Amino acid sequence: MKEINFNAYLDAVQQFSVMQEEPLWMLELRKTALAKIVGLELPVFERVKYQRWPLFEVPDLFSYEEGILLAEDFLTGDNDAPRVIQVGNQTVMEQLPMKYYEQGVIFTDIFTALQEHPDVVEQVYMTLAVAHDEDKLTAFHTAFMTSGLFLYVPKNVVIEEPLEALYVQNSQVQNSWIKHVLIFADTNSEFTYVEKYETIGTEKNTANIIVEVIANPGAKVKYSAVDQLGENTTTYINRRAHILKDATIEWAIGVMNTGNVVADFDTDLIGEGAHSAVKIVAISMGKQIQGIDTRVTNYGRNTIGHILQHGVILDKSTLTFNGIGHIIKGAKGADAQQESRVLMLSEHARGDANPILLIDENDVTAGHAASVGRVDPEELYYLMSRGIPKQEAERLVIRGFLGSVIAAIPLKVVRDGLVDTIERKLSK
Repeated sequence: MKEINFNAYLDAVQQFSVMQEEPLWMLELRKTALAKIVGLELPVFERVKYQRWPLFEVPDLFSYEEGILLAEDFLTGDNDAPRVIQVGNQTVMEQLPMKYYEQGVIFTDIFTALQEHPDVVEQVYMTLAVAHDEDKLTAFHTAFMTSGLFLYVPKNVVIEEPLEALYVQNSQVQNSWIKHVLIFADTNSEFTYVEKYETIGTEKNTANIIVEVIANPGAKVKYSAVDQLGENTTTYINRRAHILKDATIEWAIGVMNTGNVVADFDTDLIGEGAHSAVKIVAISMGKQIQGIDTRVTNYGRNTIGHILQHGVILDKSTLTFNGIGHIIKGAKGADAQQESRVLMLSEHARGDANPILLIDENDVTAGHAASVGRVDPEELYYLMSRGIPKQEAERLVIRGFLGSVIAAIPLKVVRDGLVDTIERKLSK
């Protein structure tokens, strides 16, 4: 990685913060993070060599994105649903039904939230889930964050319909994309959040995305995502949840990017009885490299953390699953289970499934399963014996292999889109 004098950007960071009318605490956090970038280490992704990737391209904080598309270009499904659409660093659509607004729900871009609800944001922004100085990539993110979203659901509020967010990276221009999504589920709230990432344009760019989910006691969050960033986008993405007593988060994530990716999907089960279920599907193709770390840490008693990861690799690509279950001393009655499986469709591809269990307490339940292999010839033979051509039979086997995560995505339009993406990748 080339040496960058990040301190030379101090004036630009200060001007950007003033332009966005950020509260003073946010400016100070940016400045602190900027000063720390050089002295921090990169995060470790086992068996993934990404250290020379261009992940520290400083964004032009004052660029104006011409030719930006309209919200109508991306609308699908129920057009009255609670929804935010962001293209590049601009928010092109926000809508929240009045009944939720009157209950105190906040669903808006991160800068509006910082202006109108600074105290609520300050409680949870880069303090509980992800620390600003955790590593070099989080510090860089904190200093140069240029867009994002804030979702707050108050105590005891239940939202029946999914909240939707679409984030479109504008690679019609050359500029790094530093996005922050902050989700705060207050006590006993309940909702489903669905997000999708995609790219327009073909310029070479960097994406640095952090998603924080804070679930107060008794909250129930269902989080679904489909990542489809472009071939010329080099991506770092960190999704992390901080789960308190008797709260629950269910993750369903489709990693369908076509560029190089390192991803960190983590859940910290802090409170007694907290529960996390993580389901991930990924496809790698071409010469793509994807490294995915999925970690659940059981801090509280009687916490449950389950990880299910299934991936398919084609061509000369690489896919690495690192599954980490960690039961901390004092977490009696905890349950940590994980399964990571990789299906190889090319003799030139490389797949790794690395289960890691760290147990610091007795009276717990833990287990893991991992495999890397090819399509079962007996399954293929069974389907082909019933008149199904080999290529179609392979696709059916793969669909079944990935089906558990696909089924967990609540929005039919997103679910169908993920299936279409999988079919498109497999037919290339």
